[in-house]
Amino acid sequence: MLIGSACLASCAGKAEEGPVRPPPTPPLTRSVIGYGVVSASYTQVFQEPVPGESLGYLRRGSLVRVLERRRVSHGGLRESWILVEGNYRGWLKEEMLRIYDNEARARTAAESIPP
Repeated sequence: MLIGSACLASCAGKAEEGPVRPPPTPPLTRSVIGYGVVSASYTQVFQEPVPGESLGYLRRGSLVRVLERRRVSHGGLRESWILVEGNYRGWLKEEMLRIYDNEARARTAAESIPP
């Protein structure tokens, strides 16, 4: 009984606090959300996040900026696509890319990939 009244007394004097507002996170506050290195021998870069008009190819070890990630349903399958910018600005399947949180790590990874 004594513990219960002590808890009530300690809570009674507190003022209400405002809503909790987390600080902005880097992916929401910058135009580049990461950097990627192409891991496949080569991959096509598409105009849209579905197979269609090809803008060109990127080879293994190519370094790109990652601008957006999108899940797309196509032919009954859900796939993750990444909007990249490098030699081309376009979409490629996420499975063709290793993503890093900063350019230095991505550049180190790209340099360590054999030709």
